[in-house]
Amino acid sequence: MKLKNKLIAGLVAGAATFFIGLNQQVSAATVNNDYALSVSEGSSLRTSNNVIIAHATAVYAPAKNVAIYENRTWYSNSAYVQYVVGDGGKIYRVGAEGYQAWGAGSWANANAPVQIELAQTYNQAEFRKDYVTYVNLLRSSAIKYGIPTTVDDSSWRGVKSHLWVTNHVWGDHTDPYGYLASHGVTKAQFAHDVQYGLGSSGNYVSPTPKPGPKPVRPSNKKHVDVTYAMHQRNGHWLSSVKNAGSGTNGFAGMPYSAHDMLYIKVNHGSLMYRVHTIEDGWLPFVHKANKNDTVNGVAGIKGHTIDGVQMYYTTPKGETYQQAYYHSQSTQRSGYLGTCADNGTVAGFDSWAGMIGEPLDRLQISVNDHSIF
Repeated sequence: MKLKNKLIAGLVAGAATFFIGLNQQVSAATVNNDYALSVSEGSSLRTSNNVIIAHATAVYAPAKNVAIYENRTWYSNSAYVQYVVGDGGKIYRVGAEGYQAWGAGSWANANAPVQIELAQTYNQAEFRKDYVTYVNLLRSSAIKYGIPTTVDDSSWRGVKSHLWVTNHVWGDHTDPYGYLASHGVTKAQFAHDVQYGLGSSGNYVSPTPKPGPKPVRPSNKKHVDVTYAMHQRNGHWLSSVKNAGSGTNGFAGMPYSAHDMLYIKVNHGSLMYRVHTIEDGWLPFVHKANKNDTVNGVAGIKGHTIDGVQMYYTTPKGETYQQAYYHSQSTQRSGYLGTCADNGTVAGFDSWAGMIGEPLDRLQISVNDHSIF
């Protein structure tokens, strides 16, 4: 899994009961809330209810440890999901259902009310208990939110593996299939089990479904203009720039100068952004763009030096997936730093632009389905 995006919501303290059995085979699984994010943590963004994402952790570690780690590092690593399953069929909650988690990139996070990690074990008996709980939690979550229980089919709704997201939206992750295969579970069996459910014994409860056709990514790309400007520290707003080009008109900022505020707007879709300052660290995300509103309309604090920028673009439903590509330069080194992709597709530079401790003096942004840099 590769996690990205955030969440906030009320969480039930202590243990809750979650019914994961289906058809005539009904069993209650206890949800452990000891490592759930608090009401002041995570993203406040609601999801659309289109997909449930199936992950595997890619590390052989107890599910409890994974939940503890995600709880502790959700902000610094921009990584967490709603549930972690393991330790012999236990369920640990981290994020809140219905709010965006940071599990599989912007599109998946915005469309998945629930994302579930399967912890990895070498023990076959433990795996079997984990697998039954995992399958039925995926299935019952889909039913709860009116999402089809089909797995990785041709539609853009249903239960989707991280591999499906990689193949049809973005990324390079292939979970959970490699881990499932190590315990003898094929893709076809996994799809069957999620669609029809498992009893506590792990026996099938319905006939094998027919496999669906390979998904086809829709082609409905819209042109997006992104306009942005930077404010010189203790100075004035510099000229706005639209998209990115060459020469002095191709970037926001002033070479060899420090800046303290930034605004960014798009003419289609939506974009949220924030800055890191030498004095304050990361500041809250901003969803508006208004130079005259220095509280809610711009990112930054007057007089405080920006040394990092982070942003996420959300593509309107039904359109070809696009994202923000951006890169920056600092006053202390020549040349642009690595290009960032807001969904993490650029290896090594997928989190934010800038260099901590070095004033950011130039910024270029493009919203597209590929990088122009």
